[in-house]
Amino acid sequence: MFADLHIHSCLSPCGHEWMTPGNIAGMAKIKELDAIAIADHNCAKNLRAADAVCRAYGVVLVPAMEITTREEAHLLGYFETVEQAEGMSDWLYERLPDIMNVPEIFGAQQILNEDDVEIGTVDKLLLSAVDASIEELVEEIHRRGGAAVPAHINRGASGVLGALGFLPAAPFDALEVARSLPCSMDLSGWRVTHSSDAHQLENISERDFYLHTEEISARAVLGWLKGE
Repeated sequence: MFADLHIHSCLSPCGHEWMTPGNIAGMAKIKELDAIAIADHNCAKNLRAADAVCRAYGVVLVPAMEITTREEAHLLGYFETVEQAEGMSDWLYERLPDIMNVPEIFGAQQILNEDDVEIGTVDKLLLSAVDASIEELVEEIHRRGGAAVPAHINRGASGVLGALGFLPAAPFDALEVARSLPCSMDLSGWRVTHSSDAHQLENISERDFYLHTEEISARAVLGWLKGE
């Protein structure tokens, strides 16, 4: 299946206001993607709406989040169901510091329904690091049946190589590598994803990342990431 496994909605304060669940699903359909993962910062509150509109467009949604670890590295958590992701999201919110979002500075954190109507906002700043280490987060993602994938490992300070200078010995399932940048790490033996990390509609990937799976489903994506 052709997939883009790292897209931000307008729940992420850095996501453009047009990055609504409906617009993202519609753009994925236009670009003939089979599956997408919406991975907002530390929160899953737009995934339920996204799942509904993706189903309407015939696009598979892989529920996901981009978590900022205590070490300030970004870690993607992928799940088979929205409910699993929402449980992880609640767990993360309890571990976010009590730093409130200031929309005028950081951007809005909009919760939308399947009609792209705002039904709420998130109070805490979702760009903050959660009070949990990489190892603790990988363990929690796995406990909930998910797959743990360090995000854009070769891109700047938020990639694990930039944040720490090495890849920790945590049981990661795969690695996300920014295709447009050099990577100093030997990727032999790793399953590697290439995704857009889109914050604007036009940046959502074309059909350029392919996963060989027996079916097109979130379960199949999780199985591929885990090497099952």
